[in-house]
Amino acid sequence: MADDIAKPLARYSAFKRRGDFIFMSGVIAVDPDTKRIVAGYEDLPDAARAALGETGEFSVDFKEGPIKAQSWYVLDRIRSMIELNGGQMSDVFKLVQYFKDLRDFPNYSRVRGLFFPEEPPVSTVVEVSGMMPSTEILIEVEATAYLPEKP
Repeated sequence: MADDIAKPLARYSAFKRRGDFIFMSGVIAVDPDTKRIVAGYEDLPDAARAALGETGEFSVDFKEGPIKAQSWYVLDRIRSMIELNGGQMSDVFKLVQYFKDLRDFPNYSRVRGLFFPEEPPVSTVVEVSGMMPSTEILIEVEATAYLPEKP
């Protein structure tokens, strides 16, 4: 199970613990087992689709679905990695968010609010010209958490 959660897509570590800190590599919305990119609501569990506001209207869901679905997938992977290390999302204190198009930020921000309902982490937001491995990738997020090691 742990390998499935944090399986990187190339030769790098998904995360590293250094003392009381956990540094996570950038996470994109690609299933590491199938190498399939999350393209929209249909690629998410039903509960996530409902929480994100899937409408059933093709024009709305086609427009908002890709960024909301990728945002949810990325943040859920971060949640899984922090929980794997015995923490919770409130232990994440820093996010660096890379967008292919900054116009996607409002939809991402609403999704982020589902994962950080209290105080959001400090954040850096950057627009980039592209992300690997495909032009279908809309967002990449790296996270840093403070999680004291238990003696």
